[in-house]
Amino acid sequence: MNIRSTITVVLLAVAISPACNSIRDIDRAKKSIKTGDLARQVAVLAADSFMGRQPFTPGESLTIQYLASELERMGYEPAFGGSWFQEVPMTEIRSEVTNPVAVNTGKETLYFNSPDDIAVTSPLTEEQIEVSSSEIVFAGFGIVAPEYGWNDYQYLDVKGKTVIVLVNDPGLYTGNPDLFKGREMTYYGRWTYKFEEAARQGAEGILIIHETTGAGYEYTIPRKSSISPRLQLSSNEKAEGCSFAGWLSASAAEELFGKIGMNVSLLREEACKKEFRGFKTNASLSMTISNLIQTNSSSNVAGVLRGSLYPDEAIVYTAHWDHFGVGEPENGDSIYNGAVDNGTSMAWAFEIAEAFTLLNKRPERSILILFPTAEEQGLLGSSWYAANPVFDPELTVAYFNNDLLLPIGRMRDIMITGYGQSDLDSLVAQLAEKQDRYILPDPNPHTGMYFRSDHFPFAAKGIPAMFARGNCDSRENGKEWAAAQELDYLNNRYHRPADNYEPDQWDFEGIKEDAILMFEAGLILANSRYFPRWKSGSEFSGIRERNRLLLTK
Repeated sequence: MNIRSTITVVLLAVAISPACNSIRDIDRAKKSIKTGDLARQVAVLAADSFMGRQPFTPGESLTIQYLASELERMGYEPAFGGSWFQEVPMTEIRSEVTNPVAVNTGKETLYFNSPDDIAVTSPLTEEQIEVSSSEIVFAGFGIVAPEYGWNDYQYLDVKGKTVIVLVNDPGLYTGNPDLFKGREMTYYGRWTYKFEEAARQGAEGILIIHETTGAGYEYTIPRKSSISPRLQLSSNEKAEGCSFAGWLSASAAEELFGKIGMNVSLLREEACKKEFRGFKTNASLSMTISNLIQTNSSSNVAGVLRGSLYPDEAIVYTAHWDHFGVGEPENGDSIYNGAVDNGTSMAWAFEIAEAFTLLNKRPERSILILFPTAEEQGLLGSSWYAANPVFDPELTVAYFNNDLLLPIGRMRDIMITGYGQSDLDSLVAQLAEKQDRYILPDPNPHTGMYFRSDHFPFAAKGIPAMFARGNCDSRENGKEWAAAQELDYLNNRYHRPADNYEPDQWDFEGIKEDAILMFEAGLILANSRYFPRWKSGSEFSGIRERNRLLLTK
Protein backbone atom coordinates (compact mmCIF):
# COMPACT_ATOMS: atom_id res chain seq x y z
CA MET A 1 0.00 0.00 0.00
CA ASN A 2 1.28 3.49 -0.76
CA ILE A 3 1.75 6.06 2.02
CA ARG A 4 -1.21 8.19 0.98
CA SER A 5 -3.72 5.34 1.13
CA THR A 6 -2.27 4.15 4.44
CA ILE A 7 -2.76 7.60 6.00
CA THR A 8 -6.28 7.81 4.62
CA VAL A 9 -7.27 4.51 6.19
CA VAL A 10 -5.69 5.38 9.52
CA LEU A 11 -7.46 8.76 9.69
CA LEU A 12 -10.75 7.11 8.87
CA ALA A 13 -10.22 4.49 11.54
CA VAL A 14 -9.46 6.83 14.43
CA ALA A 15 -12.32 9.29 14.05
CA ILE A 16 -15.71 9.76 12.48
CA SER A 17 -16.94 13.27 11.81
CA PRO A 18 -19.42 14.42 14.47
CA ALA A 19 -21.59 15.62 11.60
CA CYS A 20 -22.20 11.95 10.79
CA ASN A 21 -22.82 10.25 14.13
CA SER A 22 -22.03 11.22 17.69
CA ILE A 23 -19.85 8.96 19.83
CA ARG A 24 -22.81 8.43 22.15
CA ASP A 25 -24.98 7.42 19.19
CA ILE A 26 -22.39 4.91 17.99
CA ASP A 27 -21.88 3.49 21.48
CA ARG A 28 -25.61 2.95 21.85
CA ALA A 29 -25.72 1.07 18.55
CA LYS A 30 -22.73 -1.07 19.53
CA LYS A 31 -24.34 -1.95 22.87
CA SER A 32 -27.31 -3.37 20.99
CA ILE A 33 -25.07 -6.23 19.83
CA LYS A 34 -25.68 -8.82 22.55
CA THR A 35 -24.76 -12.42 23.20
CA GLY A 36 -28.37 -13.25 24.05
CA ASP A 37 -29.55 -12.06 20.65
CA LEU A 38 -26.83 -14.03 18.91
CA ALA A 39 -27.86 -17.17 20.80
CA ARG A 40 -31.54 -16.59 20.01
CA GLN A 41 -30.87 -16.39 16.27
CA VAL A 42 -28.77 -19.56 16.21
CA ALA A 43 -31.33 -21.45 18.29
CA VAL A 44 -33.96 -20.68 15.63
CA LEU A 45 -31.87 -21.19 12.50
CA ALA A 46 -30.25 -24.44 13.70
CA ALA A 47 -33.46 -25.99 15.02
CA ASP A 48 -34.58 -29.36 13.69
CA SER A 49 -37.74 -27.66 12.41
CA PHE A 50 -35.63 -25.92 9.74
CA MET A 51 -34.62 -29.38 8.46
CA GLY A 52 -30.99 -28.51 7.76
CA ARG A 53 -31.75 -25.51 5.51
CA GLN A 54 -31.20 -27.30 2.21
CA PRO A 55 -32.16 -25.58 -1.07
CA PHE A 56 -35.13 -27.08 -2.94
CA THR A 57 -36.66 -28.43 0.29
CA PRO A 58 -39.35 -27.19 2.73
CA GLY A 59 -36.41 -26.18 4.93
CA GLU A 60 -35.52 -23.50 2.37
CA SER A 61 -38.97 -21.94 2.52
CA LEU A 62 -38.89 -21.76 6.31
CA THR A 63 -35.39 -20.30 6.30
CA ILE A 64 -35.80 -17.58 3.70
CA GLN A 65 -39.14 -16.44 5.11
CA TYR A 66 -37.57 -16.13 8.55
CA LEU A 67 -34.60 -14.16 7.20
CA ALA A 68 -36.89 -11.77 5.36
CA SER A 69 -39.15 -11.29 8.37
CA GLU A 70 -36.19 -10.40 10.58
CA LEU A 71 -34.84 -7.88 8.08
CA GLU A 72 -38.30 -6.32 7.82
CA ARG A 73 -38.64 -6.19 11.62
CA MET A 74 -35.34 -4.31 11.83
CA GLY A 75 -36.43 -1.69 9.29
CA TYR A 76 -34.70 -2.80 6.11
CA GLU A 77 -36.28 -2.55 2.67
CA PRO A 78 -36.54 -5.47 0.22
CA ALA A 79 -33.42 -5.34 -1.96
CA PHE A 80 -34.67 -6.89 -5.19
CA GLY A 81 -37.18 -4.53 -6.81
CA GLY A 82 -39.67 -4.74 -3.99
CA SER A 83 -38.87 -8.36 -3.12
CA TRP A 84 -36.70 -9.83 -0.38
CA PHE A 85 -35.81 -12.71 -2.70
CA GLN A 86 -33.57 -13.05 -5.74
CA GLU A 87 -34.33 -16.17 -7.74
CA VAL A 88 -31.27 -18.28 -8.48
CA PRO A 89 -32.07 -20.85 -11.21
CA MET A 90 -30.31 -24.10 -10.46
CA THR A 91 -30.28 -27.72 -11.45
CA GLU A 92 -30.07 -30.37 -8.75
CA ILE A 93 -28.30 -33.58 -9.71
CA ARG A 94 -28.06 -36.64 -7.50
CA SER A 95 -25.37 -38.91 -8.91
CA GLU A 96 -25.17 -42.60 -8.09
CA VAL A 97 -22.30 -44.79 -9.25
CA THR A 98 -23.07 -48.40 -10.09
CA ASN A 99 -20.49 -50.32 -8.10
CA PRO A 100 -17.85 -51.39 -8.51
CA VAL A 101 -15.68 -48.95 -10.46
CA ALA A 102 -13.27 -51.00 -12.58
CA VAL A 103 -9.69 -49.91 -13.25
CA ASN A 104 -7.77 -52.08 -15.70
CA THR A 105 -4.00 -51.69 -15.19
CA GLY A 106 -3.12 -53.78 -18.23
CA LYS A 107 -2.15 -56.70 -16.03
CA GLU A 108 -5.15 -56.97 -13.75
CA THR A 109 -8.43 -55.25 -12.92
CA LEU A 110 -8.86 -53.36 -9.66
CA TYR A 111 -12.30 -52.73 -8.22
CA PHE A 112 -13.08 -49.61 -6.19
CA ASN A 113 -16.28 -48.87 -4.34
CA SER A 114 -18.09 -45.57 -4.49
CA PRO A 115 -18.10 -43.46 -2.37
CA ASP A 116 -15.62 -45.07 0.04
CA ASP A 117 -12.74 -45.42 -2.44
CA ILE A 118 -13.76 -43.03 -5.19
CA ALA A 119 -16.15 -40.09 -4.77
CA VAL A 120 -17.50 -38.86 -8.11
CA THR A 121 -20.42 -36.93 -9.53
CA SER A 122 -21.46 -35.89 -13.01
CA PRO A 123 -22.51 -32.34 -13.95
CA LEU A 124 -24.20 -33.55 -17.13
CA THR A 125 -27.96 -33.24 -17.38
CA GLU A 126 -28.15 -36.80 -18.65
CA GLU A 127 -29.81 -39.65 -16.78
CA GLN A 128 -27.01 -42.13 -17.44
CA ILE A 129 -23.33 -41.66 -18.20
CA GLU A 130 -21.28 -44.62 -19.42
CA VAL A 131 -17.54 -44.38 -18.91
CA SER A 132 -15.97 -47.20 -20.89
CA SER A 133 -12.24 -47.96 -20.80
CA SER A 134 -11.33 -44.30 -20.39
CA GLU A 135 -7.54 -44.00 -20.63
CA ILE A 136 -5.97 -42.66 -17.42
CA VAL A 137 -3.33 -39.92 -17.63
CA PHE A 138 -1.40 -38.49 -14.69
CA ALA A 139 -1.10 -34.70 -15.03
CA GLY A 140 0.86 -33.65 -11.96
CA PHE A 141 -1.03 -30.88 -10.16
CA GLY A 142 -3.29 -30.23 -13.15
CA ILE A 143 -2.21 -26.57 -13.33
CA VAL A 144 -1.67 -24.16 -16.21
CA ALA A 145 -0.26 -20.94 -14.71
CA PRO A 146 1.71 -18.81 -17.19
CA GLU A 147 2.63 -16.23 -14.55
CA TYR A 148 4.44 -18.95 -12.63
CA GLY A 149 5.92 -20.55 -15.75
CA TRP A 150 3.94 -23.72 -15.05
CA ASN A 151 2.00 -25.99 -17.41
CA ASP A 152 1.24 -29.55 -16.35
CA TYR A 153 -0.65 -30.20 -19.59
CA GLN A 154 2.00 -28.90 -21.97
CA TYR A 155 3.13 -32.28 -23.28
CA LEU A 156 -0.11 -34.21 -22.74
CA ASP A 157 -3.10 -35.02 -24.90
CA VAL A 158 -5.96 -35.66 -22.48
CA LYS A 159 -8.91 -35.23 -24.84
CA GLY A 160 -11.51 -37.86 -24.07
CA LYS A 161 -9.37 -39.32 -21.27
CA THR A 162 -9.44 -39.45 -17.47
CA VAL A 163 -6.97 -37.18 -15.72
CA ILE A 164 -5.62 -37.92 -12.25
CA VAL A 165 -4.02 -34.97 -10.46
CA LEU A 166 -2.61 -34.01 -7.07
CA VAL A 167 -4.41 -31.73 -4.63
CA ASN A 168 -3.27 -28.14 -3.83
CA ASP A 169 -0.23 -26.64 -5.61
CA PRO A 170 3.54 -27.31 -5.51
CA GLY A 171 4.41 -24.52 -3.09
CA LEU A 172 2.79 -26.35 -0.17
CA TYR A 173 4.86 -29.49 -0.49
CA THR A 174 8.23 -27.87 -1.11
CA GLY A 175 7.93 -25.05 1.42
CA ASN A 176 9.63 -22.86 -1.18
CA PRO A 177 8.15 -19.34 -0.77
CA ASP A 178 9.14 -18.51 -4.36
CA LEU A 179 7.17 -21.42 -5.82
CA PHE A 180 3.61 -20.19 -6.38
CA LYS A 181 2.86 -18.63 -2.95
CA GLY A 182 4.73 -21.16 -0.85
CA ARG A 183 2.47 -22.74 1.74
CA GLU A 184 -0.39 -20.38 0.94
CA MET A 185 -2.77 -21.98 -1.54
CA THR A 186 -3.38 -20.09 -4.77
CA TYR A 187 -6.60 -20.51 -6.72
CA TYR A 188 -4.67 -23.01 -8.87
CA GLY A 189 -4.69 -25.34 -5.87
CA ARG A 190 -8.47 -25.37 -5.48
CA TRP A 191 -10.43 -28.39 -6.64
CA THR A 192 -12.78 -26.08 -8.55
CA TYR A 193 -9.90 -24.78 -10.66
CA LYS A 194 -8.62 -28.29 -11.34
CA PHE A 195 -12.06 -29.40 -12.52
CA GLU A 196 -12.33 -26.31 -14.74
CA GLU A 197 -8.88 -26.77 -16.26
CA ALA A 198 -9.43 -30.46 -17.00
CA ALA A 199 -12.63 -29.51 -18.84
CA ARG A 200 -10.76 -26.83 -20.83
CA GLN A 201 -8.23 -29.47 -21.83
CA GLY A 202 -11.04 -31.71 -23.13
CA ALA A 203 -10.74 -34.48 -20.53
CA GLU A 204 -13.60 -36.92 -20.14
CA GLY A 205 -13.14 -37.01 -16.38
CA ILE A 206 -10.89 -35.89 -13.55
CA LEU A 207 -9.95 -37.41 -10.20
CA ILE A 208 -8.00 -35.57 -7.51
CA ILE A 209 -5.87 -37.69 -5.17
CA HIS A 210 -7.05 -36.79 -1.69
CA GLU A 211 -4.53 -35.77 0.95
CA THR A 212 -5.80 -34.19 4.18
CA THR A 213 -3.22 -31.42 4.58
CA GLY A 214 -3.48 -30.32 0.97
CA ALA A 215 -7.27 -30.47 0.86
CA GLY A 216 -7.83 -28.87 4.25
CA TYR A 217 -10.28 -31.59 5.30
CA GLU A 218 -10.51 -35.36 5.55
CA TYR A 219 -11.78 -37.62 2.79
CA THR A 220 -15.14 -37.88 4.58
CA ILE A 221 -16.04 -34.42 3.19
CA PRO A 222 -15.83 -35.19 -0.57
CA ARG A 223 -17.20 -38.66 0.16
CA LYS A 224 -20.34 -37.25 1.75
CA SER A 225 -20.69 -34.53 -0.89
CA SER A 226 -20.67 -37.11 -3.68
CA ILE A 227 -23.74 -38.91 -2.32
CA SER A 228 -25.64 -35.71 -1.54
CA PRO A 229 -27.67 -33.81 -4.14
CA ARG A 230 -25.40 -31.40 -6.00
CA LEU A 231 -26.53 -28.04 -7.32
CA GLN A 232 -25.25 -26.05 -10.27
CA LEU A 233 -26.42 -22.85 -11.89
CA SER A 234 -28.85 -23.58 -14.70
CA SER A 235 -28.02 -22.53 -18.23
CA ASN A 236 -29.68 -22.79 -21.60
CA GLU A 237 -26.34 -23.93 -22.92
CA LYS A 238 -24.85 -27.38 -22.53
CA ALA A 239 -23.10 -27.73 -19.18
CA GLU A 240 -19.42 -26.99 -19.39
CA GLY A 241 -17.38 -29.60 -17.62
CA CYS A 242 -16.04 -33.11 -17.72
CA SER A 243 -18.47 -36.01 -17.90
CA PHE A 244 -17.48 -36.80 -14.33
CA ALA A 245 -15.29 -35.29 -11.63
CA GLY A 246 -14.31 -36.22 -8.12
CA TRP A 247 -11.76 -37.60 -5.71
CA LEU A 248 -9.69 -40.72 -5.26
CA SER A 249 -9.02 -41.70 -1.66
CA ALA A 250 -5.39 -41.87 -0.58
CA SER A 251 -5.55 -45.65 -0.09
CA ALA A 252 -7.15 -46.23 -3.50
CA ALA A 253 -4.53 -44.03 -5.15
CA GLU A 254 -1.71 -45.94 -3.46
CA GLU A 255 -3.19 -49.22 -4.64
CA LEU A 256 -3.67 -48.03 -8.22
CA PHE A 257 -0.24 -46.46 -8.63
CA GLY A 258 1.38 -49.30 -6.71
CA LYS A 259 0.10 -51.73 -9.34
CA ILE A 260 1.90 -49.74 -12.04
CA GLY A 261 5.11 -49.62 -10.03
CA MET A 262 4.86 -46.13 -8.54
CA ASN A 263 4.61 -44.50 -5.10
CA VAL A 264 2.26 -41.53 -4.70
CA SER A 265 4.49 -39.68 -2.22
CA LEU A 266 7.52 -39.97 -4.50
CA LEU A 267 5.37 -39.01 -7.47
CA ARG A 268 4.24 -35.88 -5.62
CA GLU A 269 7.85 -34.98 -4.88
CA GLU A 270 8.75 -35.25 -8.57
CA ALA A 271 5.64 -33.36 -9.69
CA CYS A 272 6.77 -30.34 -7.66
CA LYS A 273 9.64 -29.82 -10.11
CA LYS A 274 9.09 -27.56 -13.11
CA GLU A 275 10.75 -30.05 -15.43
CA PHE A 276 8.29 -32.82 -14.46
CA ARG A 277 6.16 -34.17 -17.26
CA GLY A 278 2.88 -36.01 -16.90
CA PHE A 279 2.43 -39.41 -18.48
CA LYS A 280 0.06 -42.09 -19.69
CA THR A 281 -0.46 -44.80 -17.10
CA ASN A 282 -1.59 -47.55 -19.52
CA ALA A 283 -4.53 -48.02 -17.15
CA SER A 284 -8.17 -47.37 -17.97
CA LEU A 285 -11.35 -46.73 -15.99
CA SER A 286 -14.91 -47.95 -16.50
CA MET A 287 -18.07 -47.10 -14.57
CA THR A 288 -21.73 -46.21 -14.91
CA ILE A 289 -23.24 -43.10 -13.32
CA SER A 290 -26.98 -42.59 -12.95
CA ASN A 291 -28.27 -39.04 -12.49
CA LEU A 292 -31.56 -37.98 -10.92
CA ILE A 293 -32.19 -34.46 -12.24
CA GLN A 294 -34.43 -31.66 -10.97
CA THR A 295 -34.55 -28.05 -12.19
CA ASN A 296 -35.84 -25.36 -9.87
CA SER A 297 -34.95 -22.01 -8.32
CA SER A 298 -33.51 -21.26 -4.91
CA SER A 299 -33.33 -17.77 -3.37
CA ASN A 300 -30.82 -15.27 -2.17
CA VAL A 301 -32.29 -13.08 0.58
CA ALA A 302 -31.32 -9.44 1.05
CA GLY A 303 -32.44 -6.19 2.63
CA VAL A 304 -31.09 -2.69 2.20
CA LEU A 305 -30.83 0.34 4.45
CA ARG A 306 -30.67 3.25 2.01
CA GLY A 307 -27.86 5.74 2.48
CA SER A 308 -28.82 9.29 3.40
CA LEU A 309 -26.47 10.98 0.90
CA TYR A 310 -25.08 8.32 -1.43
CA PRO A 311 -27.76 5.62 -1.71
CA ASP A 312 -26.20 4.13 -4.86
CA GLU A 313 -23.00 3.22 -2.99
CA ALA A 314 -23.06 0.25 -0.63
CA ILE A 315 -21.21 -1.70 2.02
CA VAL A 316 -22.23 -5.38 1.92
CA TYR A 317 -22.39 -7.93 4.75
CA THR A 318 -23.04 -11.59 3.98
CA ALA A 319 -23.47 -15.00 5.58
CA HIS A 320 -24.78 -17.94 3.58
CA TRP A 321 -28.00 -19.52 4.82
CA ASP A 322 -27.82 -23.02 3.33
CA HIS A 323 -26.61 -26.32 4.72
CA PHE A 324 -27.09 -30.02 3.84
CA GLY A 325 -30.64 -30.76 4.94
CA VAL A 326 -31.55 -34.32 5.91
CA GLY A 327 -28.98 -36.86 4.78
CA GLU A 328 -26.85 -39.85 5.68
CA PRO A 329 -27.41 -40.53 9.41
CA GLU A 330 -24.61 -40.56 11.96
CA ASN A 331 -25.15 -41.79 15.52
CA GLY A 332 -28.90 -41.79 14.94
CA ASP A 333 -29.06 -38.18 13.71
CA SER A 334 -29.76 -37.35 10.08
CA ILE A 335 -30.46 -33.59 10.25
CA TYR A 336 -27.51 -31.44 9.23
CA ASN A 337 -28.44 -28.39 11.32
CA GLY A 338 -25.35 -26.30 10.51
CA ALA A 339 -25.29 -24.37 13.77
CA VAL A 340 -21.71 -23.13 13.30
CA ASP A 341 -21.87 -23.51 9.51
CA ASN A 342 -23.47 -21.07 9.16
CA GLY A 343 -25.91 -20.24 11.95
CA THR A 344 -23.43 -18.24 14.01
CA SER A 345 -22.48 -16.10 11.00
CA MET A 346 -26.12 -15.36 10.15
CA ALA A 347 -26.57 -14.24 13.76
CA TRP A 348 -23.43 -12.07 13.38
CA ALA A 349 -24.91 -10.45 10.27
CA PHE A 350 -28.27 -9.82 11.96
CA GLU A 351 -26.68 -8.10 14.95
CA ILE A 352 -24.65 -5.84 12.67
CA ALA A 353 -27.74 -5.14 10.58
CA GLU A 354 -29.82 -4.09 13.58
CA ALA A 355 -27.07 -1.88 14.99
CA PHE A 356 -27.15 0.24 11.82
CA THR A 357 -30.90 0.82 12.21
CA LEU A 358 -30.47 2.12 15.76
CA LEU A 359 -28.28 5.07 14.74
CA ASN A 360 -30.05 8.41 15.06
CA LYS A 361 -28.45 9.53 11.80
CA ARG A 362 -28.64 7.05 8.96
CA PRO A 363 -25.29 6.19 7.30
CA GLU A 364 -24.46 8.22 4.20
CA ARG A 365 -23.90 5.14 2.06
CA SER A 366 -26.31 2.20 1.85
CA ILE A 367 -25.94 -1.02 3.87
CA LEU A 368 -26.84 -4.30 2.14
CA ILE A 369 -27.37 -7.44 4.24
CA LEU A 370 -27.20 -10.46 1.92
CA PHE A 371 -27.85 -14.11 2.76
CA PRO A 372 -26.76 -16.15 -0.30
CA THR A 373 -28.00 -19.62 -1.11
CA ALA A 374 -25.99 -22.69 -2.12
CA GLU A 375 -22.60 -21.64 -0.75
CA GLU A 376 -22.01 -25.27 0.18
CA GLN A 377 -22.49 -26.25 -3.47
CA GLY A 378 -19.73 -24.01 -4.80
CA LEU A 379 -20.66 -20.38 -3.95
CA LEU A 380 -23.61 -20.49 -6.35
CA GLY A 381 -25.85 -17.88 -4.75
CA SER A 382 -23.09 -15.33 -4.28
CA SER A 383 -21.82 -15.98 -7.81
CA TRP A 384 -25.32 -15.35 -9.17
CA TYR A 385 -25.65 -12.14 -7.16
CA ALA A 386 -22.19 -10.96 -8.27
CA ALA A 387 -23.32 -11.41 -11.88
CA ASN A 388 -26.74 -9.83 -11.21
CA PRO A 389 -26.11 -7.27 -8.46
CA VAL A 390 -28.41 -4.74 -6.83
CA PHE A 391 -25.54 -2.24 -6.57
CA ASP A 392 -23.10 -1.54 -9.38
CA PRO A 393 -19.82 -3.36 -8.61
CA GLU A 394 -17.98 -0.09 -9.21
CA LEU A 395 -20.07 1.48 -6.43
CA THR A 396 -19.92 -1.46 -4.04
CA VAL A 397 -17.43 -0.05 -1.55
CA ALA A 398 -16.45 -3.16 0.40
CA TYR A 399 -17.67 -6.60 1.25
CA PHE A 400 -17.58 -8.25 4.69
CA ASN A 401 -18.32 -11.97 4.84
CA ASN A 402 -18.21 -14.54 7.60
CA ASP A 403 -18.37 -18.30 7.84
CA LEU A 404 -17.67 -20.89 10.54
CA LEU A 405 -17.68 -18.54 13.55
CA LEU A 406 -16.76 -20.72 16.52
CA PRO A 407 -18.58 -19.76 19.76
CA ILE A 408 -15.61 -20.36 22.07
CA GLY A 409 -15.34 -17.06 23.91
CA ARG A 410 -13.28 -13.89 23.60
CA MET A 411 -10.22 -13.94 21.38
CA ARG A 412 -7.07 -11.83 21.32
CA ASP A 413 -6.71 -12.16 17.56
CA ILE A 414 -8.58 -11.12 14.46
CA MET A 415 -7.61 -13.78 11.95
CA ILE A 416 -7.74 -12.43 8.40
CA THR A 417 -8.12 -15.08 5.75
CA GLY A 418 -6.47 -13.59 2.68
CA TYR A 419 -4.33 -11.18 4.69
CA GLY A 420 -2.39 -8.78 2.48
CA GLN A 421 -5.05 -8.56 -0.23
CA SER A 422 -6.50 -5.09 0.42
CA ASP A 423 -6.19 -2.03 2.64
CA LEU A 424 -9.22 -3.23 4.58
CA ASP A 425 -6.49 -4.97 6.62
CA SER A 426 -5.29 -1.58 7.91
CA LEU A 427 -8.78 -0.41 8.80
CA VAL A 428 -9.51 -3.58 10.78
CA ALA A 429 -6.09 -3.42 12.46
CA GLN A 430 -6.89 0.06 13.82
CA LEU A 431 -10.24 -1.12 15.18
CA ALA A 432 -8.73 -4.33 16.62
CA GLU A 433 -6.28 -2.22 18.61
CA LYS A 434 -9.24 -0.43 20.23
CA GLN A 435 -10.42 -3.85 21.46
CA ASP A 436 -6.92 -4.75 22.69
CA ARG A 437 -6.62 -7.30 19.90
CA TYR A 438 -4.17 -7.91 17.08
CA ILE A 439 -4.29 -8.95 13.44
CA LEU A 440 -3.21 -12.48 12.60
CA PRO A 441 -2.87 -13.85 9.06
CA ASP A 442 -4.58 -17.21 8.63
CA PRO A 443 -2.07 -19.74 10.05
CA ASN A 444 -3.37 -22.37 7.62
CA PRO A 445 -3.26 -20.58 4.26
CA HIS A 446 -2.67 -23.90 2.51
CA THR A 447 -6.37 -24.78 2.98
CA GLY A 448 -7.35 -22.04 0.52
CA MET A 449 -10.19 -20.63 2.62
CA TYR A 450 -10.08 -17.32 0.74
CA PHE A 451 -11.46 -19.17 -2.28
CA ARG A 452 -13.98 -21.24 -0.33
CA SER A 453 -16.60 -18.78 0.90
CA ASP A 454 -18.95 -16.15 -0.46
CA HIS A 455 -16.55 -13.20 -0.55
CA PHE A 456 -14.61 -14.80 -3.41
CA PRO A 457 -17.06 -14.03 -6.28
CA PHE A 458 -17.01 -10.39 -5.14
CA ALA A 459 -13.22 -10.28 -5.03
CA ALA A 460 -13.21 -11.73 -8.54
CA LYS A 461 -15.29 -8.70 -9.60
CA GLY A 462 -12.69 -6.36 -8.12
CA ILE A 463 -14.57 -5.49 -4.92
CA PRO A 464 -12.29 -5.46 -1.83
CA ALA A 465 -13.61 -8.36 0.22
CA MET A 466 -12.75 -9.37 3.77
CA PHE A 467 -13.15 -12.64 5.67
CA ALA A 468 -12.03 -12.05 9.25
CA ARG A 469 -12.86 -13.41 12.69
CA GLY A 470 -11.38 -14.15 16.09
CA ASN A 471 -10.20 -17.72 15.84
CA CYS A 472 -6.71 -18.57 17.07
CA ASP A 473 -5.81 -17.00 20.43
CA SER A 474 -8.28 -17.44 23.29
CA ARG A 475 -8.02 -14.74 25.97
CA GLU A 476 -8.80 -17.27 28.66
CA ASN A 477 -7.16 -20.44 27.38
CA GLY A 478 -4.48 -19.48 24.81
CA LYS A 479 -3.52 -20.57 21.33
CA GLU A 480 -3.13 -24.32 21.79
CA TRP A 481 -6.57 -24.61 23.32
CA ALA A 482 -8.16 -22.56 20.52
CA ALA A 483 -6.44 -24.69 17.88
CA ALA A 484 -7.70 -27.83 19.61
CA GLN A 485 -11.27 -26.48 19.60
CA GLU A 486 -11.11 -25.72 15.90
CA LEU A 487 -9.64 -29.13 15.09
CA ASP A 488 -12.29 -30.85 17.19
CA TYR A 489 -15.01 -29.01 15.27
CA LEU A 490 -13.49 -29.80 11.86
CA ASN A 491 -12.96 -33.48 12.68
CA ASN A 492 -16.21 -34.19 14.48
CA ARG A 493 -18.91 -31.70 13.49
CA TYR A 494 -18.04 -29.90 10.23
CA HIS A 495 -20.56 -30.94 7.53
CA ARG A 496 -22.00 -33.53 9.91
CA PRO A 497 -25.28 -33.92 11.81
CA ALA A 498 -23.34 -33.17 15.01
CA ASP A 499 -23.08 -29.46 14.08
CA ASN A 500 -25.82 -28.60 16.58
CA TYR A 501 -26.54 -25.62 18.82
CA GLU A 502 -25.16 -26.41 22.30
CA PRO A 503 -26.42 -23.64 24.63
CA ASP A 504 -24.72 -25.03 27.74
CA GLN A 505 -21.32 -25.22 26.03
CA TRP A 506 -21.23 -22.16 23.79
CA ASP A 507 -19.79 -18.75 24.62
CA PHE A 508 -20.83 -15.93 22.24
CA GLU A 509 -18.65 -13.18 23.74
CA GLY A 510 -16.03 -13.46 20.99
CA ILE A 511 -18.60 -13.39 18.18
CA LYS A 512 -20.14 -10.31 19.81
CA GLU A 513 -16.77 -8.53 19.73
CA ASP A 514 -16.27 -9.55 16.10
CA ALA A 515 -19.69 -8.12 15.21
CA ILE A 516 -18.96 -4.84 16.99
CA LEU A 517 -15.64 -4.49 15.17
CA MET A 518 -17.13 -5.17 11.74
CA PHE A 519 -20.06 -2.85 12.43
CA GLU A 520 -17.58 -0.06 13.16
CA ALA A 521 -15.57 -0.87 10.03
CA GLY A 522 -18.66 -0.65 7.87
CA LEU A 523 -19.85 2.53 9.56
CA ILE A 524 -16.51 4.26 8.94
CA LEU A 525 -16.71 3.40 5.25
CA ALA A 526 -20.41 4.26 5.06
CA ASN A 527 -19.75 7.78 6.36
CA SER A 528 -16.76 8.49 4.13
CA ARG A 529 -15.98 9.03 0.46
CA TYR A 530 -13.21 6.45 0.59
CA PHE A 531 -13.07 3.38 -1.67
CA PRO A 532 -10.71 0.69 -0.31
CA ARG A 533 -8.04 -0.57 -2.68
CA TRP A 534 -6.37 -3.84 -3.46
CA LYS A 535 -2.70 -4.05 -2.59
CA SER A 536 -0.13 -4.37 -5.33
CA GLY A 537 0.64 -8.01 -5.89
CA SER A 538 -2.92 -9.14 -5.22
CA GLU A 539 -4.37 -11.22 -8.03
CA PHE A 540 -7.47 -8.99 -7.77
CA SER A 541 -5.69 -5.64 -8.09
CA GLY A 542 -6.60 -3.65 -11.18
CA ILE A 543 -9.91 -5.41 -11.86
CA ARG A 544 -12.05 -2.50 -10.67
CA GLU A 545 -9.88 0.01 -12.51
CA ARG A 546 -10.04 -2.01 -15.74
CA ASN A 547 -13.82 -2.27 -15.43
CA ARG A 548 -14.10 1.51 -14.99
CA LEU A 549 -12.02 2.10 -18.09
CA LEU A 550 -14.27 -0.21 -20.09
CA LEU A 551 -17.35 1.66 -18.89
CA THR A 552 -15.92 4.99 -20.05
CA LYS A 553 -15.06 3.79 -23.55
